[in-house]
Amino acid sequence: MFSLISKVKCAVFTVLISGVASAESFLLSSNDIDTGKYMSKEHEFQGFGCTGNNISPQLSWANAPKGTEAFAVFAYDPDAPTGSGWWHWQIVNIPKNISSLEAGAGNSEKNRTPQGSVQIVNDYGVRGFGGACPPKGHGAHRYQFTVFALSKKLDLPSDASGALTGYIVKANSLAESTIEALYMRE
Repeated sequence: MFSLISKVKCAVFTVLISGVASAESFLLSSNDIDTGKYMSKEHEFQGFGCTGNNISPQLSWANAPKGTEAFAVFAYDPDAPTGSGWWHWQIVNIPKNISSLEAGAGNSEKNRTPQGSVQIVNDYGVRGFGGACPPKGHGAHRYQFTVFALSKKLDLPSDASGALTGYIVKANSLAESTIEALYMRE
């Protein structure tokens, strides 16, 4: 009987510890966007027929796994009618002591990115953030903002494509967390 009670206590302790560990998972949050909610016009691109303010949203992350040496942030639209989606933003080599990006950090002209980080040329052909701009009448598009905890700083070519950057980031990712916001133009 003692053996059975000990096993039950051990199982309960394991469940409790697992619950604590899952509460500490790597998490992305934002003051500007939220999963399943529509983004404001602030985050719409300016160009290609769109008239937004092209401001990247504020993003914060917490509970990076042990061994994290840098972060990367992506903004991607899997619903773009291209056959391969649309890269709106890729920023890599964010220093490991940074845990947030302010709104507008993706504006390469204002130099608001953390020192040492690198913005990749997006599918608009611009190095930095390019806001949402789905075709009119195409319905709601999903915009996946993902932060990756990286096992090392990345050595990418200066002309790295979005696909190559995505491959290398995922190959060196320890954890990731995503906010999937929405946007639509009628």
